[in-house]
Amino acid sequence: RGQCKPWFSASYVHRSAGARFLLKGAVWLKTRVIMDASAMERAITRITYEILERNKGTEGVCLVGIFSRGAVLAKRISAKIQSLEHVTVPCGALDITPYRDDKKESDLPEKTKIDFDINGMRVVIVDDVICTGRTTRAAIDALITRGRPDCIQLAALVDRGHRELPIRPDYVGKNLPTSGEETVRVKMTELDNADGVFLYAEEG
Repeated sequence: RGQCKPWFSASYVHRSAGARFLLKGAVWLKTRVIMDASAMERAITRITYEILERNKGTEGVCLVGIFSRGAVLAKRISAKIQSLEHVTVPCGALDITPYRDDKKESDLPEKTKIDFDINGMRVVIVDDVICTGRTTRAAIDALITRGRPDCIQLAALVDRGHRELPIRPDYVGKNLPTSGEETVRVKMTELDNADGVFLYAEEG
């Protein structure tokens, strides 16, 4: 998803010649700001307008965000639709953990919160970053167990490439070509006390 390798916990931040670096163990990670809060807000607004345009309004549309940042993004899109159309579209959160093909079964309770019927609905899956497409596949599998939507669409704030499955988002905030060694991190105020999209790479 946000990264094709595990996320890290940074222990030190250094700034040099306008660049930012994070230290993980003995490895320096160069940081690049891809979206600041304003750019992120504009991207979410654009995605919202595109959803309304493609679906000719809000009739039959619902949003389902993938835990955890996708769920926050879905709530933000829902709030924007409310402010633009004065209509509240159904908005839920999807835990795809039991449907992943790269993790062992978990005994933890599923966190999915979808309190509306998706049968016959145009479901927009919302995620922060799309990479291989495997998270989206798991989300589709999870939705199909809950009903038969009229169609399923996909919105992603960032598309970083590296697809392993034939999946393409219908709505994208930013296309970001990356290498497999780079990590994309989306921060959201609701979870991280700040908004932004960042790219991390090992400093050679």
